[in-house]
Amino acid sequence: MSRFFATGSDSESEESSSADELTPKAPGGNFKQSLLISDDEEDTKRVVRSAKDKRFEELTNLIKTIRNAMKIRDMAKCLEEFEQLCRAFLKSKTIVDKEGVPAFYIRLLADLEDYLNQLWEDKEGKKKMNKNNAKALSTLRQKIRKYNRDYETEVAAYKENPQESADEEEEKEAGGSDSSSDSEGEVGEDGVSAKAFLKKKPEAAPEASKFLKTAGDESSASDDDDDDDEDWGSDTVDSGSESSDEGEGKNSASLALVFLKKTQEGEKSGDKKVSKKKKLKKKERLEEEAEEEAIEEGGGEWEKVKGGAPMVKEKPKMFAKGTEINVPVVVKKLNEILQARGKKGTDRAAQIELLHSLATIAAENNLGQGILVKIKFNIIASLYDYNPNLAAFMKPDMWKKCLDCIDELLDILFEHNNIFIGENIAEDSESLAISDQPFRVRGCILTLVERMDEEFTKIMQNTDPHSQEYVDNLKDEGHVCGIIDRLLDYMETKGSTEEICRIYLRRIMHTYYKFDYKAHRRSLGLQGETKSEQDQEESEGEDSAVIMDRLCKFIYAKDRTDRIRTCAILCHIYHHALHSRWYQARDLMLMSHLQDNIQHADPPVQILYNRTMVQLGICAFRQGMIKDAHNALLDIQSSGRAKELLGQGLLMRNMQERNAEQEKIEKRRQVPFHMHINLELLECVYLVSAMLLEIPYMAAHEFDARRRMISKQFHHQLRVGERQPLLGPPESMREHVVAASKAMKMGDWRTCHSFIINEKMNSKVWDLFPETQRVREMLVRKIQEESLRTYLFTYSSVYDSISMGTLSEMFELEIPTVHSIISKMIINEELMASLDQPTQTVVMHRTEPTSLQNMALQLAEKLGSLVENNERVFDLKQGVYGGYFNRDQKGGYQQNKSYNRDQKGGYQQNKGGYNRGGYRNQNHQSNY
Repeated sequence: MSRFFATGSDSESEESSSADELTPKAPGGNFKQSLLISDDEEDTKRVVRSAKDKRFEELTNLIKTIRNAMKIRDMAKCLEEFEQLCRAFLKSKTIVDKEGVPAFYIRLLADLEDYLNQLWEDKEGKKKMNKNNAKALSTLRQKIRKYNRDYETEVAAYKENPQESADEEEEKEAGGSDSSSDSEGEVGEDGVSAKAFLKKKPEAAPEASKFLKTAGDESSASDDDDDDDEDWGSDTVDSGSESSDEGEGKNSASLALVFLKKTQEGEKSGDKKVSKKKKLKKKERLEEEAEEEAIEEGGGEWEKVKGGAPMVKEKPKMFAKGTEINVPVVVKKLNEILQARGKKGTDRAAQIELLHSLATIAAENNLGQGILVKIKFNIIASLYDYNPNLAAFMKPDMWKKCLDCIDELLDILFEHNNIFIGENIAEDSESLAISDQPFRVRGCILTLVERMDEEFTKIMQNTDPHSQEYVDNLKDEGHVCGIIDRLLDYMETKGSTEEICRIYLRRIMHTYYKFDYKAHRRSLGLQGETKSEQDQEESEGEDSAVIMDRLCKFIYAKDRTDRIRTCAILCHIYHHALHSRWYQARDLMLMSHLQDNIQHADPPVQILYNRTMVQLGICAFRQGMIKDAHNALLDIQSSGRAKELLGQGLLMRNMQERNAEQEKIEKRRQVPFHMHINLELLECVYLVSAMLLEIPYMAAHEFDARRRMISKQFHHQLRVGERQPLLGPPESMREHVVAASKAMKMGDWRTCHSFIINEKMNSKVWDLFPETQRVREMLVRKIQEESLRTYLFTYSSVYDSISMGTLSEMFELEIPTVHSIISKMIINEELMASLDQPTQTVVMHRTEPTSLQNMALQLAEKLGSLVENNERVFDLKQGVYGGYFNRDQKGGYQQNKSYNRDQKGGYQQNKGGYNRGGYRNQNHQSNY
């Protein structure tokens, strides 16, 4: 039967078999027919295997599937196949008890456990997994840990020496191939049964007869010529089947010898293939171990490339011996080096070294400063490109090289006035050779310095602020500011107006947040003898206020971009506020009208605006402008996100609100630690300001139903304090403010003072101000005044009259001050009283309703609103809904009155409020 019919259908095979029966058969065919049962078995070659081989083949196939799933990280498939593997292993229990747990099974358990642990620790990889794979990973990890407890010793032995375990497994495979029969041949790669010669099918008899004329010839051929043996055993199954059809007349002895020879040859070729595979496996395992060691040593940054052309291109060679070094040759070599810039596989460190060596060669051959400037530009650009990732920061050695290169470039530009640089110079029009004409080089030194400043910010953002490394990096700011100052001097002579504005802004950004202690001492007359010449030079230099004023006013006048001017205004306001120049800062903020359209600015400018408003509020507090301080800090503190709005850290959020990419962008906007505003100081200033405003207001409107909150956050802190079951001595800053508020509410200013100003609060908050003592004195004064107002509001109904001398003694205030406070309260109709000038007493008027009267008025107002609602419902039921509103639209007085009463909260209520001091209420609404 031909080989082409072996793949046909059943009907075709039946027809072919009947055709074979009709053909006359040669003598000697009976022996072959006794070996064959049917035509199907002739084609498929029936295989007889032991139970052990069947079970182990099933296990190895499942293991192969699991390993393939591991390669593609298909955890769902791994879980499914592992469960099948456990069931198949349970079926093989009897064989395993007899033979022992196979090594390939232990190897899979150990590898799978390590693989799952590695995946579990990879947080980024887990986030990228889909839901099914992540769930399957968790389930499979639990199962494999539980399952491996039964094989702890075997797995531990494998992990201690995986190389020996693998070698033992391969020896078992080889041994199995020697002892196995010729029918065991279709096992997978990891199987333990013989597989060497099983892939070989019986050879053709005529071809075998060439080699098998005598037994002696056969033995000599098999012993002497291995190549012939290999060629003889390399024919296909098809050739065997064809030859069996053609040579049916041969005797049965030759056919038996064919099978005998095949077995002997198969054993030898099988041994060879097993040994070759053993060597290959050892080689692969050694390569994997070396790769893992390299990853552990190098931090996982390097990948070994197997085979093929190397990815890293050859470094451009320097000039050949005898080459004349001139400007065109150097420019050509420079372009050759730069061609590899940005390409995958380029060694960036080697590229920087090549550029340095090229600069050295240009200097040695005196090719002029033009080519040297061009090479320096490219060196600095290559240093910036060393980290291709935008979020990564420069390493210390690269940072030092960058600063040195920029210094060298500025030295060249200052020494040689005949060098013109600019972005508008085309490469074709560059003039690099030495001639009478000035050098013209394409490039922008301002862009390089701006990038250097950004890199310095990134370095500070990515350094631990509480380490010595941060302090060491911060020392470089002096160098950075020096470079900016030098470039500023250069740009003032050769730069355009736009470029001068840009470099001025860089200088302002390094100045606005620093407190000028030397100028502060000079203003207080505390300047003493300096200890060193450097200190003396610094003290004689320009004040930061003068520098800021000069730079900012130039930008106000010359800048044509809104962003630079906006940043300059905000920095100027911040600097004024930091140095307690409250009126200048406030006027500049109001004149700029920035608060009207700041929401359209980009996020860094919005962060700067928030920082400026906070500093303005703290300045107002130091000056005793409590209401202005509260208004300035209200927006930032009421949001509950002060840390995020000031660019001083990120709050924990869900992944729906902010993904990983947005989080990286927001981290790049963070302000370095040395520019931070103390958040605890900020909150304390806000709460103390709210206390000084809210407590007197609460006392004045204790029974007012329409009383509203000035500060929600302050009321929240009061509620938290009231909820506490056990009130101990205050610990935190917030608890101190709450305790002081309760004391002020009772008019006890001394207790309030002791809670606000003490050693703990001094160390946490008040000592952080430049003028600590003045701030404390201002606070004491404000506490005394507001406690007096609160006392009068709370206890005015108790007194018929009270002496101002008594109030002056109680609150330790001067009589004119007490007189002033009470007069303002009477004028604003906050206090129903009159002053008796000869006797210096305050006479109370009994116009304020008692608490019972207040409650009665509230009840009357509520009943009135209830009656109105009932009437409206009745009108709706009667069907006069349209008529009600028609009358209203026509301008009926009664309906207008009732409609207004509904919208505004009650005419009667407004009237009652007016009788109880309506002007006072309106005044408070406008103020707060």
